Amino acid sequence: MCWQRNVGLKWTDSGVPCGWKLCNLPEFAQIEMGQSPPSGTYNHDGQGIPFFQGKAEFGRVFPRVDKYCSAPRKIAKAGSTLLSIRAPVGPTNLAKSDYCIGRGLAAICPLGGISSRFILYLFRSIESTISDKGTGSTFKAVNKTFLEELEFALPPLKEQRRIVARIEELFSELDKGVESLKKARTQLKKYRQAVLKQAFEGKLTAKWREENRHKLEQPEHLRARIEQERVARYEQRLQQWKTAIRKWEADGKSDRKPRRPRKPKELLLSPAEVETLPPLPSGWTYLRLGLAIDEPKYGSSKKCDYDYKGTGVLRIPNVVSGRIDASDLKGAHFEEEEKHTYGLRQGDVLVVRSNGSISIVGRCALISKTEERYLYAGYLIRLRSNPTALLPEYLVVLLSSHLLRTQIEYKAKSTSGVNNINSREIQSLIVPLCGPSEQEVVMEQLRARLSVITATQAAIDSSLQTVKATRQAVLKEAFSGQLVPQDPKDEPASILLERIKAEKSEST
Repeated sequence: MCWQRNVGLKWTDSGVPCGWKLCNLPEFAQIEMGQSPPSGTYNHDGQGIPFFQGKAEFGRVFPRVDKYCSAPRKIAKAGSTLLSIRAPVGPTNLAKSDYCIGRGLAAICPLGGISSRFILYLFRSIESTISDKGTGSTFKAVNKTFLEELEFALPPLKEQRRIVARIEELFSELDKGVESLKKARTQLKKYRQAVLKQAFEGKLTAKWREENRHKLEQPEHLRARIEQERVARYEQRLQQWKTAIRKWEADGKSDRKPRRPRKPKELLLSPAEVETLPPLPSGWTYLRLGLAIDEPKYGSSKKCDYDYKGTGVLRIPNVVSGRIDASDLKGAHFEEEEKHTYGLRQGDVLVVRSNGSISIVGRCALISKTEERYLYAGYLIRLRSNPTALLPEYLVVLLSSHLLRTQIEYKAKSTSGVNNINSREIQSLIVPLCGPSEQEVVMEQLRARLSVITATQAAIDSSLQTVKATRQAVLKEAFSGQLVPQDPKDEPASILLERIKAEKSEST
C-alpha cells in the first residue's frame, strides 16, 4: 500500500518511497576492511600500488598519492569508496585505481551496477551521523560489524542515476560559489598584509607626522632612550634581588634562593642588516624586539585537564586572532610561587612558540584585565613590553605582519616535524618602530581598516558555512526520495537486490 506524503511522492508501509527498499550495506556493496602491510614494504618510488593508511591524503573527491606499497595485504578496488573508520570516522574519497589500504580505512565496493558516486554521496549524507558512533578511549573507530549493520533506503537503479546527476548539477553550482568566496578570502588576506605593510612603513601616518613634527622623536634618541630604559629596568630588578637575598639570608636560607636576574644581552643591529629592509620615514627606526620587551618567559609544563580545581591555564587553542578565547579551558592546582612565575597581567602578549604547523608558530594574543586570573602553558611564551617604547596592541599586530612572519618562520622551521622559536630568537626579531604617540595613531588607522576586513572575513566564513549546510540539505533530500521524481516504470530496488544476491551466490 502507498500513500501521498509530499507532493509527487508516494510512500510504502515501511516508510520509504515506492520502489525503494530498506536493506543493510552488504546487500548491495562489498566491504573490505584495511590492514596495515609491513612497514618495510612502504616506499615513495612508485614500487607496487598507491598506499593509504588513513585520510591524511584525502582530497575533495580523490586522494593525493604520496606512498606506495610493494606487498599489499588489503586492496580497495578501483571505484570503491574509501571510508575513514579510525580517527576520524566518516570522511570519504573515491579510489581512482586499485589501492592498498591500512587499518584506518575501509573500502565500500558497489555491486549490481550501482555507481561509485552513488555510494560516495550516500555515505557523505550520513557522515555526521556515523562520526558520532566511533568508540575507543584513545582513537574513535568503527568496526566491520558496525558497517554491516548500517541500514539504508535503496532507490531503483535508474533513480540512483538521476539522483547522482542532480546532486552533481547542484554541487557544481555550489562549487562555483565556493571558488568565488575562497578567491575573495585570498584577496582579503593579501589586502590585510598590504595594509599592515603600509602601517609599519609609516605610510598610514604620513599626514599625522607632517602635522606633528614637533612631537617626533629622532631615531637615534628613540634607540638611546629605549636602551637606557632597558638598563634601568635591569638595575631595578637587580636591587630587588639584592633585597630578596638579604631577607633570604636573614630567614636562615630556609626557602629557595632567589634567582639573580640576567644581565641584558647585546642586541645590536648591523648596518648591513638594515640595508636589506624597507626604508622608513623620519622618526622611525629598526631595532631588535628584545630591546623593547622584558626577557620572554616560558609557560608551565604542569599537566592540566578539564575537570580541574584550581587555576585555568591558557593553551594553544586559546590563542585566536590576536585575542584570548577561554571557551576551551583546562587547568590544575598551583602553589603561590607557581602563580607568581606563570602569572599574567593586562597588556602581556602570549605567543605560540612550538607547533607542528609552521603557520601557527608565532600566533599571538593580547591579555586583557579579565584574563589576568589565568596562567599559561609551556607551548606558549609570554612577552611583556616596555609601554613607553612599544605598545602591546602594536606588538600583537606587528607579529602578524609579513615582515615579522617571514622572520619567525625562518627561525622556527624544522625538519623534525615540530617547529619552535625560542626566547633568544624572539628577542632577535627585527621590528620597525616609531614613538609611542605615533604608535597610537598607527593603531587608530589600523583599527578602522582591520575592523572592515574582519567583518568581511566573517561574512565570507558565514557564506561558506551556508554552502556546507546546503550540501548536506541536498544530500538529505536526495536519499529521502525528495530530490528527483520517482518513475513507476523503474525496476524496483527489491529486484535489483535479488539480482545482486543471485550474482553473489553464483560467484561462491
